[in-house]
Amino acid sequence: MKVTIQDIAKAANVAKSTVSKVLNDSPKISRETKERVREIMRQMNYTPSSIATRLAKRSSRNIGLLIDMTHESEYMNPFFYNIMVGIESVIGPQTYELTIANVQPNDPERDIMNRLVRSGRIDGLITNNVILNDGMVDSLTELGFPFVSMGEYESRNVPWVDYDNEAGGAMLTGHLLAQGYADIAFVGGESGEKIYEKRHRGYAEAHRKASLPLRGERTVNGVADENHGYRSTLELLQSDRPPDAVVCMNNYVAFGALKAAEQLGIPIPGRFGIATFDDFPFSPYTNPPLTSLFIHTFELGATAGRMLLERIDDPALPSSSLLLQPELIVRRSTERIEAGRE
Repeated sequence: MKVTIQDIAKAANVAKSTVSKVLNDSPKISRETKERVREIMRQMNYTPSSIATRLAKRSSRNIGLLIDMTHESEYMNPFFYNIMVGIESVIGPQTYELTIANVQPNDPERDIMNRLVRSGRIDGLITNNVILNDGMVDSLTELGFPFVSMGEYESRNVPWVDYDNEAGGAMLTGHLLAQGYADIAFVGGESGEKIYEKRHRGYAEAHRKASLPLRGERTVNGVADENHGYRSTLELLQSDRPPDAVVCMNNYVAFGALKAAEQLGIPIPGRFGIATFDDFPFSPYTNPPLTSLFIHTFELGATAGRMLLERIDDPALPSSSLLLQPELIVRRSTERIEAGRE
């Protein structure tokens, strides 16, 4: 059976991180400890992997950021650039370069592992939880290669950072309920999408807390764009029992919802309220301005960068997770004061 860092740490009565630092010849470890750990390595015939050796030398000074260019919305979205700048703001001062790498959808695990990791082109990897899969996680973990997921990853114990989308759904819905709206729809997002599922779960939880029924017909799934927002809201507002408010999956859906209400002559605020995830790009500039949930994507990227650098410095760090909190920005689209005066 292959001897692992954990075996060495147990025999030397030290932490795994200490063994890792000995392998990297860290000045933070005393000479006596280094000699004792190295002697145990010799006794147990421990041989560091070629990947671990290459990481210790840190010759490439590159961080890989994975994207899937078959999903145009992923890399054309301005949020992607905010994330990228956030990562760069952290790794740049540490003299790392950012390498953007396209995932090959026909064989993502083998391509990434061979093209970037085993080749030594990068020292660490940042990806999102849509691209990441269990096979990739297992390969990276087996090699001891540092990586971080942007987005919660549930099926494996991996390091990740994400915004609390579930709390965000509850915040938007709770705000509408506090304003006096009582029949709230949710528009946009595909069933099965991780981010949609989290946001809708918060919407549902706010209903449960308010002891309100969750009506299935009030959730209208679909591509989260302006066209879906417009058509879905138009249909909801023309139904026999129209809702009095809507939570939108993003700004594009909300912009479509505004157009539908305007076309039908339904005043906002007052008779209909609109609240949306994501403050960019329309929320401050529509008429009326949209109440929105601000997600600081720059900070998401910066946090992922910091987490990865920590793991590069200490590959034996246990996996950790972090949920960042969104910010509710209240604007006129959810005011309810005018409702009783109409």
